[in-house]
Amino acid sequence: MADKPCKVLVLTGHQNPSFTNELVQSLRSLCEVCETDTIDKAIEHLRREHFAAVFSDADDFLPLERALVSQQASLILNTIGEGICLVDGQGRCNWMNKRMIAWPARVHEKVRRTCQEAYTLFTTQFSNQPPDANTPAPSRSKRYTLNLDDQQFMELVCSPIISPSGQVIQVVAVVWDATSQRRLQQKIDAIDKAGSELVRLEGDLVLRKNVAERLKLLEEKIISFTRELMHFDHFAIRLLERKTNRLELVMSAGLPDDALNVELFACPENNGISGYVAASGRSYICPDVERDARYVVGLDSARSSLTVPLRLHDKVIGIFNIESRQRAAFNEDDRQFAEIFGRYVALALNILNLLVTERVETSHTVTDTVNAEVAGPLNDIASDIGTIMDDHAGDDELRVKLQTVLDNVNFIRTSLRQAAEGPNTILGAKEVKANDDPVISGARVLVVDDDANIRVTIADILRKYRATVTIGTSGQDAIDLLTRENFDLILSDIKMPDKTGYDVFAAAKKQRPGVPVILMTGFGYDPNHCIVRASQEGLSAVLFKPFKVELLVGEIRKALQPQKARA
Repeated sequence: MADKPCKVLVLTGHQNPSFTNELVQSLRSLCEVCETDTIDKAIEHLRREHFAAVFSDADDFLPLERALVSQQASLILNTIGEGICLVDGQGRCNWMNKRMIAWPARVHEKVRRTCQEAYTLFTTQFSNQPPDANTPAPSRSKRYTLNLDDQQFMELVCSPIISPSGQVIQVVAVVWDATSQRRLQQKIDAIDKAGSELVRLEGDLVLRKNVAERLKLLEEKIISFTRELMHFDHFAIRLLERKTNRLELVMSAGLPDDALNVELFACPENNGISGYVAASGRSYICPDVERDARYVVGLDSARSSLTVPLRLHDKVIGIFNIESRQRAAFNEDDRQFAEIFGRYVALALNILNLLVTERVETSHTVTDTVNAEVAGPLNDIASDIGTIMDDHAGDDELRVKLQTVLDNVNFIRTSLRQAAEGPNTILGAKEVKANDDPVISGARVLVVDDDANIRVTIADILRKYRATVTIGTSGQDAIDLLTRENFDLILSDIKMPDKTGYDVFAAAKKQRPGVPVILMTGFGYDPNHCIVRASQEGLSAVLFKPFKVELLVGEIRKALQPQKARA
């Protein structure tokens, strides 16, 4: 006989055995037959196998149908991801599905008590309901959030089961674990707080601090909020130097010197993960550094890392790198939040640049420049938050939280006007007269700047004060001079094509320990954070061009005074 076309189930009846036997024999000639003699066994067969038809006595059909419906309902209730339970007015749990049973006793107890509370509430509502068909029915569900020692958060919806007489007899609860959702909200809170604090530089605070102090304050905030937001202590921020394509280290925490001193460029190959991210503009999760050819030296015993680009006006201006001693410590949520935080970091660095710029003629111009510069990045942050809102559509509580972040973005826009004012200064070199200053006279001073006009002007001023001046035209030129000559003071520009002011400062410390160094910059923002790094290591002063001659002379006298006193 050919393959049987179908398979049928026969529940053998007890009313007419001979008819059943004849039926089975007839069916066997047409298809595959599975016989069973009880309803329970029939249900088990139906659960495991597929049948084209089921034959049974009429007396057995209704019980079989009801059992199948009950079994399907039980299967559904035990398959869904939420916990479900029935609780009566005395707080007794009369039934739980498998998901609910799997949760620990502390969850059961919290849910049971909450359901009992809901039962009392529903009973009160329905007992006070007038017997009027036109009166709206009371709310048939209540939503609750359960906090289990700040480690686990459960959400549940309780609904009353109403008897035909209108009495509440039990409460059914649908329960699910909302811990990941709550943590998402906590990270949104952290982003909101961190971003707001980074870019909110109050006017009075800015005016009371010099630029080095402002940079230091920003660095402290970034370190603090990186730990709070990402929960990692080991990170580095590198900014892209456009002329050289070099990724300059500006800020770090918890990383060893050999990792910080690695020279990296924005290039997709042979420059580590940071170089790849800066060149491509794409974030990079490295779950296992030992298996990733792009990874270069970083944290001692590092196992995984996360690197995201710092963006401003859709341009990559640097990278933000975090490392962990655990493998696979970072996931897609971490990446998404690090990217948003990175936008705030980039924006904060740019705002600080604009706030300390001293070349602008009026504070109104500075204000307009600040607002124009931050409009795009703030829109980018708002766009990122909008994406998260779309990803979590239907979650009203989270959307309210995200709306708070968007409101904060608008607050930032308005609050920047007060912080955007700064003093103006001029050089005034033409008024300098010859002066036999006892502190400056005879001092050997190295002046380094790639701008010929600046270095010549400063050299002329110092020579009128009877100082012996040597000129360096570049950072490397200054470093070479330091290996051959002794100096009492070094004045170096920060921004030079080959070496930074910090490179000159570090060479001076190594070649001529104790020699004072004053750094100069023609722009308010120090992209390599030379000021912050050098200030931590003994920098004498910082001058922001164009500066007054009186300020220049005063800082030089202050730096040279200790040497004159020892002499």
